[in-house]
Amino acid sequence: MLPIRENGDPVLRAHAASVPAALFGTPELATMLADMAETLDAEPDGVALAAPQVGISYRIFVVRYDRMTERGEEKTTELGPQLGVFINPKFVKSSRKRLEMQEGCLSIRTIYGTTVRHAQATVKAQDEHGAWFTRGGGGILAQAYQHEIDHLDGILFIDHAEEIHEQNRSEEHAVEPA
Repeated sequence: MLPIRENGDPVLRAHAASVPAALFGTPELATMLADMAETLDAEPDGVALAAPQVGISYRIFVVRYDRMTERGEEKTTELGPQLGVFINPKFVKSSRKRLEMQEGCLSIRTIYGTTVRHAQATVKAQDEHGAWFTRGGGGILAQAYQHEIDHLDGILFIDHAEEIHEQNRSEEHAVEPA
C-alpha cells in the first residue's frame, strides 16, 4: 500500500507523463497497478485514484465500479472489488449537459465543494497489456473520469469548485471522494 499524497505535494500539480509502450505487460507496471488497487481498497469512501495521488507521475487511474453509487443507494459488494484500470486516458466524447455535483478528494481530506461536470463522458484508454478500449458512463462514473483526468493534468477539484467547505468524513451526508 502506498501513502496518498496530500494537497501541497508538487506531484499533484505536475502534468503526468504517458505510460511508454515498453512498460506495458511488465512486472513494474503490474506492481504499480496492484499498489494503486490496494491503496484504493484501503479507503472505503474512495471511488477512484489517480497515479499522482500515490506519487507516480504516469497517466494512470483506477476506479472501483462497485463503489459507484448515487447518494442514498446501497453499495453492492457481494461480487467483491470491481476494478477498472485506465492507462493513457483521453476523452473522446462528453455530453453538452452539465450537472452541479458535490465532490471531494482523497488528497484533500475533509474539504468538499460543488463542481460542474459533464453528465456523461466517454474515455478511450489502454489496459495493462496496452490494448485500447472505450468506456462511457454517466453520473458518478462520468464525474470520476473527469476528476481523475484532471489529476493527471495537475488540476485539483478545488481549483474550480464553489461552495467549498470542511466536513468530517463520518458525517451522515458525506460525499464520496474520488
